[in-house]
Amino acid sequence: MAPASRPLPLRLAVTLAVALLLALVLVADFLRASSSSSRLFSALPSSTKTVKGKRAAKNVGRVVGRLNATYADLPAPRWDWEEMPAAPVSRLDGAAVQIGDLLYVFAGYGSLDHVHSHVDVYNFTSNSWTERFDMPKEMAHSHLGMVSDGRYVYAVSGQYGPQCRASINRNFVLDTETKEWHELPPLPLPRYAPATQLWRGRLHVMGGGKEDRHEPGLEHWSLAVKDGKALENEWQAEVPIPRGGPHRACVVANDKLFVIGGQEGDFMAKPGSAIFKCARRHEVVYGDVYMLDDGAKWKQLSPMPKPDSHIEFAWVVTNNSIVIVGGTTEKHPITKKMILVGEVFRFDLETLTWSVIGRMPFRIKTALAGYWEGWLYFTSGQRDRGPDNPAPKKVVGSMWRTKLHL
Repeated sequence: MAPASRPLPLRLAVTLAVALLLALVLVADFLRASSSSSRLFSALPSSTKTVKGKRAAKNVGRVVGRLNATYADLPAPRWDWEEMPAAPVSRLDGAAVQIGDLLYVFAGYGSLDHVHSHVDVYNFTSNSWTERFDMPKEMAHSHLGMVSDGRYVYAVSGQYGPQCRASINRNFVLDTETKEWHELPPLPLPRYAPATQLWRGRLHVMGGGKEDRHEPGLEHWSLAVKDGKALENEWQAEVPIPRGGPHRACVVANDKLFVIGGQEGDFMAKPGSAIFKCARRHEVVYGDVYMLDDGAKWKQLSPMPKPDSHIEFAWVVTNNSIVIVGGTTEKHPITKKMILVGEVFRFDLETLTWSVIGRMPFRIKTALAGYWEGWLYFTSGQRDRGPDNPAPKKVVGSMWRTKLHL
């Protein structure tokens, strides 16, 4: 008969119990840190989120200091920023175009469950929000491609509805003088946040995310347009872009077409969700820069100082330079949290080289930028949790400006 097992001494049992408890706490902390904190919106207030945010700020601050420049803030001069009147609503993933001294701000998320379907107008001369009018009910509410010729605004594709719904292929044009909307021929396929520009008489649309929001598209189409009207019934296939994906800056300068930054992958709708609730998917942020100057072949240029995404309307062209504010970079390799960008980047169009020229009042993504009489402006987007925590938190509508010296 086997002898009866002796009970553990009390001191040893207590020691083992404490060790087990500590192990469980460490595992829980690891799983929490590895989970996504880069939700589209984390701005809803709660005492629990506040405590976690403070703890995360300390942890991220300690780790970021030891990371390379991809994740940490790059050295940059501090600028003096002035806060201007805030937009009537906060918005994320909206769109904007500047015509003269007016900044037209379109659509965007108000919260993950609410999207805007109107346009707000800011007057740089009076520094005030002066006008509001509705968009067509059939037009996408976020992640639009958009560009203006100085009077007409071309709005391309995008996501219709809140949460993580799929993209649509319907396109519209706004006459900013009459406030009338008309529809353009649909894209061959829906696209999510495609790079969009007017170049040599044609409306160019390229890249973006496919219908599921996640898979990058490489296709490049163009449509002849003039005075807000399509001159063709169908889109023409152009040379595909070498690297696809959404959330890129697309700029025409010196008769050249530039596509800057962006990412591969994005949130997708949770399988089986009746409301298209967002589910995290792997994303790769990059700083690639491509130029098309002869219409036949893309040329790859020097990359941005750090990978940067969510910058599709965060740029201005002035003094033979492209100036880009904010965005998002690669996720933190340890916490896996999204890291916002607070630097101001300059791309010299003569030397085709990059530099870091300034710092914003806070890190922010999907900012909407404008430039008027020496002042650089930005409004809206999702800002960081504080100076020591670059993770996203509050969706804002604030407007800021600074004197730009190049």
